Amino acid sequence: MTKLEVGDPAPDFALPAADGATVRLSDLRGRRVVVYFYPRADTPGCTTQACDFRDNLASLQGAGYTVLGISPDTPAKLTRFAEGHSLTFPLLSDPQHAVLEQYGAWGEKTMYGKKVTGVIRSTIVVDPEGKVELAKYNVKATGHVASLRKALGV
Repeated sequence: MTKLEVGDPAPDFALPAADGATVRLSDLRGRRVVVYFYPRADTPGCTTQACDFRDNLASLQGAGYTVLGISPDTPAKLTRFAEGHSLTFPLLSDPQHAVLEQYGAWGEKTMYGKKVTGVIRSTIVVDPEGKVELAKYNVKATGHVASLRKALGV
């Protein structure tokens, strides 16, 4: 598994969103984009993280950041997740793990003491030119948005 590093070009993607739209990273060129990868909608850690992004969305957007969440969930499950928790940023579906793999957010990890293959909770910040500005892997759901805001000066 190859992890992205600061300065790398962020791989472009086109993924279906919970609302039925297709979101392309290339359409967001000229803006800063926070792309966070999470294992599964409506699980305790993923809900905590998503609600944390929701609660800090105004300050992130005010500083010029667009937030996107990506998981292997289906668009229908993402719709229920977004509606159930009043999530107002795009949640994108990557069931084949193609984008997760390109971003280094899919691979072997330890869960409950066992080695498993799955989503590695990660956040990549893409600069206006489409390059990686910040790459964080194996992040904790709780407190992650606060540390991200600190790293970004928001």
